[in-house]
Amino acid sequence: MDPNSDKNLDKADSLTLFGAVSLGTAVMIGAGIFAITGQAASLAGPWFPLAFLGAAIVVAFSAYTYVKLSNAFPSSGGIAMFLKEQYGLGAITGIFSMFMYVSMVVNESLVSRTFGSYLLQIIPLKPLSFWVPALGVTLLAIAFLVNITSNKVIQSTEGILAGVKILGLLIFAIAGIWLMSYSNLINKSNETSFTFSFEGFLAAVALCVLAYKGFTTITNSGGEIVEPKKNTGRAIIIAIGICFITYTLIALAVAGNLSLKKIISAQDFALAEAARPAFGNFGIWFTVIIAIVATSSGVIASVFAASRMLAMLTKMKEVPRKDIDMFDDLRTQTLIYTIAIAMLLTIFFDLRRIAALGAIFYLIMDIAIHWGLIHKLKGKVKFNKYIVWFAIILDSIILVAFIWVKTKSDIFIIYTSLIGIAVIVIAEILFMRSHTDSDGKMHMEMDN
Repeated sequence: MDPNSDKNLDKADSLTLFGAVSLGTAVMIGAGIFAITGQAASLAGPWFPLAFLGAAIVVAFSAYTYVKLSNAFPSSGGIAMFLKEQYGLGAITGIFSMFMYVSMVVNESLVSRTFGSYLLQIIPLKPLSFWVPALGVTLLAIAFLVNITSNKVIQSTEGILAGVKILGLLIFAIAGIWLMSYSNLINKSNETSFTFSFEGFLAAVALCVLAYKGFTTITNSGGEIVEPKKNTGRAIIIAIGICFITYTLIALAVAGNLSLKKIISAQDFALAEAARPAFGNFGIWFTVIIAIVATSSGVIASVFAASRMLAMLTKMKEVPRKDIDMFDDLRTQTLIYTIAIAMLLTIFFDLRRIAALGAIFYLIMDIAIHWGLIHKLKGKVKFNKYIVWFAIILDSIILVAFIWVKTKSDIFIIYTSLIGIAVIVIAEILFMRSHTDSDGKMHMEMDN
């Protein structure tokens, strides 16, 4: 293998501010509103629009830490490099970086299955148990082909798709709100088919955080963004703001056009179902087309970020490098591994369990990032410790509530999460030992 083949993995100044915002919103909107709305309603009941607001508040406090770290350490390693600066090279950085990587790959699987669920609303293929994952795997294959091209191609693709889907969703939201039944919206809290619980609402907030966490995609491209110390933070703030406005309008449109019972029963394709009362078949087709655009761009952007993160972890010697004979560059190899894992998740897990895995792994990693800023970078990075502590408290509250709710409703996913955590921790510890000499020194020199 040519050792110089990885040097062009990341090209400085190859992503503009617009491109970075497009990547962030592509992941956020692709994964968020289409996949999460119905699931949030099943947990929070009639108050699910407020769950999106609650998640926006949680993410806003979290974003403060990422903006500070992005300004201090702009890099295409993103979160992996933040953890390195906080905890140093070694098992801790590897463990929490892999938690983030897993949550990103889970997101790809989540969006891929959402793509299949929506497409099947206009193409009546049976059985759904086969075609939903089959269509999801097809989308992942297309995302791989797009991602082996240059950043300019990805940026152009994402810019067009992001613009189309945001415009389409705003049209859906504004028209849905204009034509919605206000009595349906007001009377939703009186529905007797749902028993509200505060822990259920907090669990919905935890799930809705997945709809915003795509902003971390921007940090994974920090070394490629034009003027990264200025534009990385700006891109994060702009992307969160765009998504908050979009989610709020759409949640209100869905709540105003469907009963809670219908939202929950159609939770895998709630937006398409919400378009039916006001727009009929035209509304369904319009919504499905926007969903296809949104989920496609979401998968492309998420694969872009996750594969780069895995490449950085490989160069940092936090994960083992296994070369593939057919491909001699690290970027393509990490793309293949990322796509392969996402395909397996798409095939074997449904939307609810995929989303649960993503929420648990992401929130644990997020707490570690905040903790590292407070306890490891004090004096090196200027920040307000009270804001960061509040972010830790918010993350902890919704994570505990989410685990508690899932323990009662789906203990299998809790066991799966624990097994996944154990595998990552044990594998990282054993791998660290593989390049530790007899004097106890780890050889963690970065590969070129």
